[in-house]
Amino acid sequence: MNKFVLGCLTALGFIGSFLLLGWTLMLLWNWLMPTIFGLPIITFWQAVGLNLLSTILFKSTSFKSNK
Repeated sequence: MNKFVLGCLTALGFIGSFLLLGWTLMLLWNWLMPTIFGLPIITFWQAVGLNLLSTILFKSTSFKSNK
């Protein structure tokens, strides 16, 4: 039972941090991008999608050797 609770708390932590990063991205985008580049403001879910897209595109997939 302890492992189940720990797994649920870990999953909630990952989801919460991902949503917090989306909220932070939305605030920064809406503060800077429309003023600097004339881009439109984005919603929270657009920011979450942008965060997910950038994670997929720029995540390092290199394998390290332990030699």
